[in-house]
Amino acid sequence: MINKNITFDLIKEKVYNNIRLTPEDALFLFKSPDLISIGELADFKNFQINGNRVYFIVNIHINYTNICINRCAFCAFYRKGKEADAYAMNIREIIEYIKANYRTNNFKEAHIVGGLHPSIPYSFYPDMLREIKNEFPSLRIQAFTAVEIDYLSNISGRPEKEVLLDLKQAGLDSLPGGGAEIFNPAVRKKLCPQKISGERWLHIHKTAHSLGIPSNASMLYGVKESYEDRVAHLDSIRLAQDESGGFKSFIPFAFQPKNTAVKNSGLTSGYDDLKMLAVARLFLDNFKHIKTFFVNLGVNLAQVSLSFGADDFDGTLTEEKISHDAGSTNPAGLSVKNVKKIIEETGKLPTERDTLYNICFN
Repeated sequence: MINKNITFDLIKEKVYNNIRLTPEDALFLFKSPDLISIGELADFKNFQINGNRVYFIVNIHINYTNICINRCAFCAFYRKGKEADAYAMNIREIIEYIKANYRTNNFKEAHIVGGLHPSIPYSFYPDMLREIKNEFPSLRIQAFTAVEIDYLSNISGRPEKEVLLDLKQAGLDSLPGGGAEIFNPAVRKKLCPQKISGERWLHIHKTAHSLGIPSNASMLYGVKESYEDRVAHLDSIRLAQDESGGFKSFIPFAFQPKNTAVKNSGLTSGYDDLKMLAVARLFLDNFKHIKTFFVNLGVNLAQVSLSFGADDFDGTLTEEKISHDAGSTNPAGLSVKNVKKIIEETGKLPTERDTLYNICFN
């Protein structure tokens, strides 16, 4: 139910005066048909925070295995283990994969996530990070979702804090934001009943922050969740950021339904994609960065989203697999030249960054 006392003009006044929006304000914006006005307000807020810069990173995605004990309905990436295309990379294969691409790309970050493989020992994970750091000392490693950290805690019999410390000592620089999905337990039960709860996801990220390990936050939308579910999810991560301050960015992932077990679900609309990003920018006042993800949205819509509150075009990726297994027909990666051109066409300043948003001067 929308509060009848809320108007767009009152929300606009709050934004102009740096007054925090309430969850009721966010719900009003989600239900408003005036996308252009919402976008203009989000663009204003983004300019206040980031000026004319749009950030990007030169990175590589590594999905070390697609074998997973979870059977999430929305996921087209996982395999049970006996399929012809099931795989698990060993550490040497991971190193060689980075080497094969590093010579021509000069990556700043390796983004590493995978399935919950039932046979890989705990020692593999810190050993992998250690070997990558030995071979590429300047490469920042963003690895393992909160779901993976919880799994490593289970198979090692050690608290997540000790697991995170092990990984940090081995070379972990930050956690990605995946695995958050949508926090509403009822929706989560349909999508991913085996996955950790939203509360557990938040706890692991806050624990990482307490150890000096920053992370990202995310949301999966377009999975038949309500606007109220979206607002509650955003409110939970905003409260967590108030507490720990360790989130570097927020990225909303548009659901890709092809090849998944989710029935009667289509692609999100461009209208909804832009509104999702704009409302996130306006509501998440304690997040500096809002990412747009061209793999899900497509390059053209991701470009437009840079005028709807997004300030980060994410990365060059090299070869994204998870969304493409779910039917994405958008590019699996982009060259630095292309990323810069896409950003420049919006009149904004392309700014290469590292994982922690330090500007890279080449």
